[in-house]
Amino acid sequence: HPDDLHGFERALARHLHGIILASRLPSRFLTLEVTEGAFAGNLDSLVATLERLRTLGARLSIDDFGTGYSSMSHLKRMPVQELKIDREFVKDLPRDADDRAIVGSIVALARTLDLSVVAEGVEDPVSLDLVRTLGCDVVQGFWLARPMPAGECLQFLRDWPQRAAASGLRAP
Repeated sequence: HPDDLHGFERALARHLHGIILASRLPSRFLTLEVTEGAFAGNLDSLVATLERLRTLGARLSIDDFGTGYSSMSHLKRMPVQELKIDREFVKDLPRDADDRAIVGSIVALARTLDLSVVAEGVEDPVSLDLVRTLGCDVVQGFWLARPMPAGECLQFLRDWPQRAAASGLRAP
């Protein structure tokens, strides 16, 4: 029911606002991701929810871009700042010219819409070089680091300058 959905959206925004306040971190350090699967529902409701969440100051991202339900008309309505290119287009970049063309096209589209681009699934140095060359702003993948608990992540970030220098990487 629409009234239930609006109540949920307000409760979600209040809950996230509380988390942001409790963390004492600026909200600009929080990125909320919506998968393209969310586009299959009521687009007007999704846009309204994302606009409410954006008022909290968090960044909004479309996760797994390129594999779901979004269309160009959906994309232009979304109040997002970032596209995350699905790993399906990144994992075979060194061997697949079509994937390179798709990633390059997504980056070009994102630039036109003033969005940043994340390449998911970077699992080797050749892929890292390719996504950099194609213009991706941020990368994530097992080649850089595996998921880890918060305490390990803090140590990883403290050690990053030495690790990056040894690998020829830029600091996050």
